[in-house]
Amino acid sequence: MASNTYSQGAQVEHLKFGLGTVLSHSEERIVIKFDDHGEKKFVTNLVMGSLKKSDRQPPAEKKGARKKKAAAPVTA
Repeated sequence: MASNTYSQGAQVEHLKFGLGTVLSHSEERIVIKFDDHGEKKFVTNLVMGSLKKSDRQPPAEKKGARKKKAAAPVTA
Protein backbone atom coordinates (compact mmCIF):
# COMPACT_ATOMS: atom_id res chain seq x y z
CA MET A 1 0.00 0.00 0.00
CA ALA A 2 1.13 3.55 -0.66
CA SER A 3 0.69 4.74 2.94
CA ASN A 4 3.33 2.25 4.12
CA THR A 5 5.88 4.15 2.01
CA TYR A 6 5.81 7.03 4.47
CA SER A 7 6.28 5.66 7.97
CA GLN A 8 6.49 7.75 11.13
CA GLY A 9 9.64 9.88 11.06
CA ALA A 10 10.01 9.73 7.27
CA GLN A 11 11.30 12.90 5.63
CA VAL A 12 9.07 14.07 2.78
CA GLU A 13 8.65 16.96 0.39
CA HIS A 14 5.24 18.33 -0.60
CA LEU A 15 4.73 20.40 -3.75
CA LYS A 16 3.09 23.29 -1.85
CA PHE A 17 4.30 23.02 1.77
CA GLY A 18 7.92 21.97 1.24
CA LEU A 19 9.97 19.77 3.55
CA GLY A 20 8.43 17.97 6.50
CA THR A 21 8.42 14.97 8.80
CA VAL A 22 5.66 12.34 8.95
CA LEU A 23 4.20 12.33 12.48
CA SER A 24 1.61 9.58 11.94
CA HIS A 25 -0.13 7.71 9.16
CA SER A 26 -2.95 5.29 8.50
CA GLU A 27 -4.84 4.10 5.44
CA GLU A 28 -7.18 7.10 5.84
CA ARG A 29 -4.99 9.96 7.17
CA ILE A 30 -1.40 11.16 7.25
CA VAL A 31 -0.10 13.92 9.54
CA ILE A 32 3.01 15.83 8.52
CA LYS A 33 4.88 18.56 10.39
CA PHE A 34 6.31 20.94 7.80
CA ASP A 35 9.36 23.08 8.55
CA ASP A 36 7.74 26.33 7.44
CA HIS A 37 4.00 25.57 7.62
CA GLY A 38 3.49 23.60 10.84
CA GLU A 39 1.40 20.48 11.23
CA LYS A 40 -1.01 19.48 8.45
CA LYS A 41 -3.47 16.56 8.22
CA PHE A 42 -4.28 15.02 4.84
CA VAL A 43 -6.45 12.28 3.40
CA THR A 44 -3.77 9.72 2.56
CA ASN A 45 -5.01 8.75 -0.91
CA LEU A 46 -5.43 12.38 -1.99
CA VAL A 47 -2.00 13.63 -0.91
CA MET A 48 0.17 10.78 -2.19
CA GLY A 49 0.54 12.39 -5.63
CA SER A 50 1.93 15.56 -4.02
CA LEU A 51 4.53 13.84 -1.81
CA LYS A 52 7.96 12.47 -2.49
CA LYS A 53 10.61 11.05 -0.18
CA SER A 54 13.38 13.37 0.90
CA ASP A 55 16.87 12.13 1.72
CA ARG A 56 17.63 14.99 4.10
CA GLN A 57 18.36 14.43 7.79
CA PRO A 58 15.51 15.18 10.22
CA PRO A 59 15.70 18.70 11.63
CA ALA A 60 17.37 19.01 15.03
CA GLU A 61 14.98 19.21 17.96
CA LYS A 62 14.95 22.58 19.64
CA LYS A 63 16.17 22.45 23.23
CA GLY A 64 13.31 23.69 25.37
CA ALA A 65 10.98 26.49 24.50
CA ARG A 66 11.69 29.91 25.89
CA LYS A 67 9.28 31.11 28.50
CA LYS A 68 7.67 34.47 27.99
CA LYS A 69 8.29 36.97 30.70
CA ALA A 70 5.23 37.81 32.74
CA ALA A 71 3.96 41.32 32.16
CA ALA A 72 4.57 43.67 35.07
CA PRO A 73 1.39 44.49 36.97
CA VAL A 74 -0.09 47.85 36.10
CA THR A 75 -0.57 50.16 39.06
CA ALA A 76 -2.93 53.07 38.94
